[in-house]
Amino acid sequence: MSSVAIQLLNGLSYATTLFLMAAGLTLIFGVTRIVNFAHGSFFMLGALFSAHWLVDWFPAWGESAWLYAAAMLLGAICAALMGAIAEFFLLRRLYGVPELYQLVATFGLSLALHDAMRWAFGPDEVFAPRFPGLKGAIALGDEFFPQYQAFTIALGPLVWLGLHLLLTRTLFGSRLRAATQDRSMLSALGVNAAPLMLGAVVLGCALAGLGGALQLPREPAHLQMDANAVVETFVVVVTGGLGSIGGAFCAAVLIGVVHAFGISLFPQATLVLVFVTMALVLAVRPQGLLGQPVDAGPQEVAHTFQVRPRSRAGFWAVCAGGMALAAVAWWAGDYWQSLVSDALILLILGVSLQSMMALGGLVSFGHAAFFALGAYGAALAHAVWGWSLPGALAVGCAAALGVALAVGGVLVRSAGVYLAMLSLALAQVVWAAASQWGALTGGDNGLIGLHLVSDDTRPLFFALLVGLALLGVGALGRLSRSTLGAALQAVRDAPLRAAASGLPVHGIKLRIYVESATLAGLAGGLFAAHQGAVFPSVASVSTSVDALLVVLLGGMHQIWGAAAGAGILVGASAELGRGFDYWRGALGLLVMLLMVLAPSGVLGWRRPTGAGRARP
Repeated sequence: MSSVAIQLLNGLSYATTLFLMAAGLTLIFGVTRIVNFAHGSFFMLGALFSAHWLVDWFPAWGESAWLYAAAMLLGAICAALMGAIAEFFLLRRLYGVPELYQLVATFGLSLALHDAMRWAFGPDEVFAPRFPGLKGAIALGDEFFPQYQAFTIALGPLVWLGLHLLLTRTLFGSRLRAATQDRSMLSALGVNAAPLMLGAVVLGCALAGLGGALQLPREPAHLQMDANAVVETFVVVVTGGLGSIGGAFCAAVLIGVVHAFGISLFPQATLVLVFVTMALVLAVRPQGLLGQPVDAGPQEVAHTFQVRPRSRAGFWAVCAGGMALAAVAWWAGDYWQSLVSDALILLILGVSLQSMMALGGLVSFGHAAFFALGAYGAALAHAVWGWSLPGALAVGCAAALGVALAVGGVLVRSAGVYLAMLSLALAQVVWAAASQWGALTGGDNGLIGLHLVSDDTRPLFFALLVGLALLGVGALGRLSRSTLGAALQAVRDAPLRAAASGLPVHGIKLRIYVESATLAGLAGGLFAAHQGAVFPSVASVSTSVDALLVVLLGGMHQIWGAAAGAGILVGASAELGRGFDYWRGALGLLVMLLMVLAPSGVLGWRRPTGAGRARP
């Protein structure tokens, strides 16, 4: 019985960290309507700053409980200051744009902050001392529970109470709540919303930094803390309900307890259990535990899919130019062959995502799930059954198709951030299965030594990539002009009117979702054949973000947008990575600039003002 109590207390202690992160993210979203994917970076900044303060700069502070606590507060203040800088230079330029652009822009911010912290603090882990005065343990039967974790359990409700009093008993809090409910009415009453938004971002980032600093007595500060924290934070926020501080607290307790007992009882399925918990909550209550229905937020202005060049002759001229460039790359040597092959596979993945986003309005933040299913399906078909490339690609597509049919009916009933998070949950489940199902997937060692493409068939495979990429772009253009394309755009722009007109809204969404997933599976199978190996990283968040970047950099509503985006992303990554250790940060800056200056993508740059911006 004492072991059960220990696991419950571990869950409640972990819930405090989750709540601090989720409360900050909820506060920022509630006031600014920005989904901040860089929130984990502020968590990591608070931990790294406090750790270096205690270990390298002022080690004497680690011997006093009051000074140790002051160092933690300094970490939170540092995160708050960085949040203010981010709000001034980036976030305020994202107010009123669709959530998808915010997610990608803040992902670029996370890349830039990660490399900035690696430059400032170094790549090594920092082990801070234990908290003075709380180094002992509390006896619970035959078990012992650390005193410091008992302290963090008490801290969570105190922070919740403090936030509640701030939001309900102060003028600043009242205005924050008013800005959350009706910002335009607040402005009409003569209240400047800009300081309120800045204050919300600063407070939210301070809470994240404090959460990171509170981890120091339990784990070292390191450069992987941001990615580890942000995914579960999003789970807590969505489970609790967007914009609800109380919901975030309840969800943090729920997820924290599930996480603790999962580690004890099902260590290999802990991450899966967390996402299954979120999915069950959303299945019963789509707005989360205590969330209220929120408006859809800024949306893309309704417009038709942009097919450029518009004439058939011009389209084939561009195709011919693309084939000519591919031929030049082939004769240029192995490096350019590999680079162009990567771009072509990424193009196919981008087209698969573009079809459901641009035409159907379905936002996926976990498209890597189907890419990974295609890659592993093709790899296993070859490694286990000895199938050649055509059969292996068919198995990969079938794997993606089967999973899409199984989960698509539930996922497409959601929209906006909820759909994005459910798709991310699916990708994380696939990633967990690939990482931990070692007997089938090889675990972290992956599946290596694949010979789907030999040296003799490499030219034919390269030609196949070129052909499939052009075929994918052509099929997307044809789909946009078809009856199904018109129905998809009607469902995207006016779902209620489309349903009243007799269109099977759910069936149309499910169809494009399944078709998109199958094409992503094909891209994954081609990736496995090209690389000759598959690792769990193909299902990671970064793969999903790469697909989003491909679509948004080129232009989501441009027929050649995925081609331009794939070329920019692969080219920038390759060139910036040559002898430049901080190329990911530079890529993050590039992503932020493009999302601010050209939200319609490089191919939509010359569209009329406001065409790619949001409408209120």
